[in-house]
Amino acid sequence: MKNFCDKDGFSLEKIGIVYNSNSAGYEKSVEDIKNELDCHGLNYVVTNIDAMDNSATLAIVTGGDGTLLRAARFYAKFNTPVFGINLGRLGFLAQSSSKDIKTSIEKIINKETKCEERLMLSATPGKLTALNDIVIKSESFSRTARLFVSINGDSVCNYLADGLIVSTPTGSTAYNISAGGPILVPRLNAFIIVPICPHSLNARPLVVPSNEKIEITSADNTKRLKISADGQSIYTVPENSKITIKRHKNKARLLLLNDQSFYSVLKQKLNWGISNNR
Repeated sequence: MKNFCDKDGFSLEKIGIVYNSNSAGYEKSVEDIKNELDCHGLNYVVTNIDAMDNSATLAIVTGGDGTLLRAARFYAKFNTPVFGINLGRLGFLAQSSSKDIKTSIEKIINKETKCEERLMLSATPGKLTALNDIVIKSESFSRTARLFVSINGDSVCNYLADGLIVSTPTGSTAYNISAGGPILVPRLNAFIIVPICPHSLNARPLVVPSNEKIEITSADNTKRLKISADGQSIYTVPENSKITIKRHKNKARLLLLNDQSFYSVLKQKLNWGISNNR
């Protein structure tokens, strides 16, 4: 298996430029990336998000967080790092914007970067993979769900809620934080279990080690459940089935700029710790 994300860095042998044609401004962004790579004599291939292959040794992904999530899940199978250029609204996972393409590529070439491995989740049935989160809800989205959660075979909680989120540290700044869950530093080996709008004041988020096996079943009045992975893949669970969520065997690899720490991104993207009176 290829590994271009080890302690010695990564390969610029073949750069994949991945775009999403649904992202406004993608044409100019792709052209700017191509022009910059041409200036440095680098080999590249341009690929639509729907036609990715495993030939790239580094993927530069232009689009929103959804595009980057999809690309990161795909390239995780090949140990290929991805670098995000944001064309969306928040772009929490991206390291650059369209106006900083030249500077960012120069930093990549000069190896002013670091490569972080990120935990992913797998969910069965459905064989779903998520970098951000797995969400479980009733098939009837107008009804609450009674969900029984066990960890490693031990009963943990009986939730009556609109649903349940199982989040990675990477996804802790996504749906998880909106539902009242904690933010985790991405390098932590842990997952978060968060009920969505629970009908109980004592239902609280739970942080568990990443090697735990989480199992979820539903009560008789909410037999039919739906699972979504990163808000992109959706699976309807057969009646009376047990949902199993655990750490995925693969890890996503994100290429990050040295001057962009997780804490600086929190401040920049979420106005973290900034007084409104300042």
